Amino acid sequence: MSFILNIETATKNCSVSIAKNGETIICKEIAEEGYSHAEKLHVFIEEVIEAAKITVQDLVAIAVSQGPGSYTGLRIGVSAAKGLCFALNLPLIAVDTLKTLASQAKVSDGKIIPMLDARRMEVYSEVFNAQLEVERGIEAEVITEDSFAAYTDVLYFVGDCADKCKPVLTKDNFVFLEEIKYPSASAMSKISYDKYQKSDTVDVAYFEPYYLKDFMMTLPSKK
Repeated sequence: MSFILNIETATKNCSVSIAKNGETIICKEIAEEGYSHAEKLHVFIEEVIEAAKITVQDLVAIAVSQGPGSYTGLRIGVSAAKGLCFALNLPLIAVDTLKTLASQAKVSDGKIIPMLDARRMEVYSEVFNAQLEVERGIEAEVITEDSFAAYTDVLYFVGDCADKCKPVLTKDNFVFLEEIKYPSASAMSKISYDKYQKSDTVDVAYFEPYYLKDFMMTLPSKK
C-alpha cells in the first residue's frame, strides 16, 4: 500500500490529506482570510496521520502544491514538505496548483479554466480539456471582455476570481462553477499517486515553488 501525504497551501485554503493508492482517506482543511497556514499546517499534518491510523514511517512520499499562488503560503507548504522529506528520507512530488483546482470540476465536455486571484484584474490561469490534459500553459493575465474569446466550446471557470471576473466574462459559453473556489489536498491524491508511480519527483534540496511573478513587498506609507 502506498500512503502519500498531500500538502496544499497555495491559497487561503490550508489543506492536508492522506491518500492510499491515490484515494483520499482523510483530509483536514480550513480557508481563512488571515492565512493561518503557519499555525495550522503542522497541526493538520499530525491530525491526518493519526486519523488515518498510520505513522510517518508508512508514508512513501510527500506531495506539495508547487504554485502558482500566494508567496507566503507556498513557502510555508514547501518548507514543511522539504523538512519531512529530509527527516524521513522520502521523495518529494510537486503538483501543479491549477491542475489540482481544475480536477475538482467534474465535466464531460468543453474546457476547464482554473483561475487564482493575482490582485486587481490579473489572474493566474491555465486551460485544460475535460480529461485534464493541458490545452494552454500557465499565464498571469489581465482579464478583459476579450479574454478566452477564441474558444467556442463551453468554458468552465473555477477558482476564487468569480466575483471580479463574472461582470467581465459574460459570453454565453462561459460557465462559472462558483462552488469550486480553492484547490484542496483531497484533489491532489490521484495526481500525486500518478506521479509517484512514474517516479516523477523533484530534487528536495533544490526545488522551489513556481511563483510565476516576483514577490513584491508593500511598505507602509510615511506619515
